[in-house]
Amino acid sequence: SEEMTLCQLFLQSEAAYACVSELGELGLVQFRDLNPDVNAFQRKFVNEVRRCDEMERKLRFLEKEIKKDSIAMMSFGDNPEAPQPREMIDLEATFEKLENELREVNTNAEALKKTYLELTE
Repeated sequence: SEEMTLCQLFLQSEAAYACVSELGELGLVQFRDLNPDVNAFQRKFVNEVRRCDEMERKLRFLEKEIKKDSIAMMSFGDNPEAPQPREMIDLEATFEKLENELREVNTNAEALKKTYLELTE
């Protein structure tokens, strides 16, 4: 176990994301919740957390569909760099579009399969 030092950081709101993501990517810090009794949905950044949870759900769906069809995926390592907040908006839109398109493709594929089975009977 390495020696650790307990520190308290005070950051301006505008710089918080960049500072925390950089510290996280270095992997040299551990954050401690100073408000453990506060419910996750009562916190200041609850909307951002919900959006991230939703993007993660969409990514899991896309990954499942890709693996189902045995399509090779590029690896970005276990810890890709945190996107900038403005990139998150683009990623969110892209994930939404891909999920909708893939769900439509799946629906159409099922309809085609059903029609094929009906025609071959």
